[in-house]
Amino acid sequence: MKLGVITEFDAAHSLPGYPGKCVNLHGHTYEVEIVVEGEVGCDGFVMDFYKLKKIIAGALQDLDHSLLNEILPNPTAEAIAGWIADRLKRDLDGTAVQLFSLKLWEGKNKWVMID
Repeated sequence: MKLGVITEFDAAHSLPGYPGKCVNLHGHTYEVEIVVEGEVGCDGFVMDFYKLKKIIAGALQDLDHSLLNEILPNPTAEAIAGWIADRLKRDLDGTAVQLFSLKLWEGKNKWVMID
């Protein structure tokens, strides 16, 4: 069974070498949809939403209100989504669920997806 959480964070970045305005420092409100998959346990949950939201918040805390270039050398939406997915896979290790998909919106109407 799958369950998901949508959350957001704010961050700034620039795209080094980009042939356009995004080479300059600018910011976005990023929205992230995280879907995990697992079996329903004897407690009736795949995973308690509270626990999942806490894991997600921990994974995003380094990105929220940060300069993403200090974390990733070329912080494209694809690179940011990959970083979040890697962090979540690590943080979900040892739980009853695994990451199924991750969708990252960079502002409105623009997204990347890992599945």
